[in-house]
Amino acid sequence: MNSHPYSRDSHLTGSIVAIVTPMLASELFVQGDMGAATDVAVDWSALKALIEWHIAQGTSGIVPVGTTGESATLTVEEHLEVIRFTVEQVKQRVPVIAGTGGNATQEAVHLSRQAVLAGADACLVVTPYYNRPTQEGMYRHFAFIAEQIPVPIVLYNVPPRTASDLLPETVARLSEIKSIVGIKEASGDPTRVSQILELSNSNFFVLSGEDAQTLDMMDRGACGTISVSANVAPRLVAEMCQAHLAGNRERAGELDNLLQPLHKVLFIDPNPSPAKWALFEMGKIQSGIRLPMLPMDADKRVELVACLKSLGLI
Repeated sequence: MNSHPYSRDSHLTGSIVAIVTPMLASELFVQGDMGAATDVAVDWSALKALIEWHIAQGTSGIVPVGTTGESATLTVEEHLEVIRFTVEQVKQRVPVIAGTGGNATQEAVHLSRQAVLAGADACLVVTPYYNRPTQEGMYRHFAFIAEQIPVPIVLYNVPPRTASDLLPETVARLSEIKSIVGIKEASGDPTRVSQILELSNSNFFVLSGEDAQTLDMMDRGACGTISVSANVAPRLVAEMCQAHLAGNRERAGELDNLLQPLHKVLFIDPNPSPAKWALFEMGKIQSGIRLPMLPMDADKRVELVACLKSLGLI
């Protein structure tokens, strides 16, 4: 069961990485074909090294098997094993917030229960995707999950991917449920932060889900980020968040300006292809990625490599 000292009253803050799931290079790639494969294996030794690197670099928490962790292409068994492995490797040094969402309520409940048994400190639960439920449907979905598991739940709103937009008024209703403690907000509208905080329970928190908007969102009351860019530049993202939380807005702004080109380049192909390619260029992981995702387009890598060099990452 969860044993990390995290509760409703202790907000998740700072830079929380939505960590990639490293995979071995596919035979197609090794043979010179830029394709991917359907069954490339998880690279457990690389995942262990990434976790240790993140903790050393100041990352405040780790989200395994979110979107960036390729949850959509892992089997259920792999999904749960990545959570178990992450919890065991982290050893309570930072919170582990397991990605356990699904478009079927019972699936999300199953993943969440298993994550709790594995020792996750909290669950990150995305809005149901594809089936486009009503606001009431989403309210009941999250309320039912909250009844079933004993750890805090962080909502995840990312309408560009899910076609379901969890509106501030619905978030406010959910914030009255004791175990629903915060939201990763990735609607693309930074003003949502102040709307959510104004309407919600006073203990409820907001985390940025859009790296390029994190500083703006923190200016409006967000207490950190669940970040893609932290995969590649963990120390810089952590320092930016910590500077803002400490009241040093000027330093946070300087670091944000430094990071903006990285935020841009990590989304010129669908996530997580650029993040995984960046880590491959940095020597942190192999090039493995699962279909239907592909390695980053060759004609876009020049810009990525130039950005990594400018930040001293390679």
